[in-house]
Amino acid sequence: MTLVTRPLDIAPADLDEKPLAPPSAEPLSGPITTRSKVVFMNDDKTVISGIWECEPGTSRWEFLTRGEIIHVVSGAMTVQRDGEDPVDLTPGDAAYFPIGWTGVWTVTEKLRKLYVVYK
Repeated sequence: MTLVTRPLDIAPADLDEKPLAPPSAEPLSGPITTRSKVVFMNDDKTVISGIWECEPGTSRWEFLTRGEIIHVVSGAMTVQRDGEDPVDLTPGDAAYFPIGWTGVWTVTEKLRKLYVVYK
């Protein structure tokens, strides 16, 4: 089976809304609203992929037991791994957050990404 999705064609109303909170991330700038939809998950849940949207804000991320690969489809953010320089991400950019990555994400413009989480 080939699964195809168009991240920009999924309406916000078709995404599940919830506040950003541990264990995913710790909001640093007050409450942050996220919306998401899982599009693919393998049987043992070691690979999960979907669409994720986030309102502007700053949060701390710690990828201690999982890694994540993202492709930004709209919006903008800056990510800064602890001890490293910040990196700006805009539509078309892909980023890799390996297991062990810790740092801060600052979403500056409502972000929508395609993500793949792996264990």
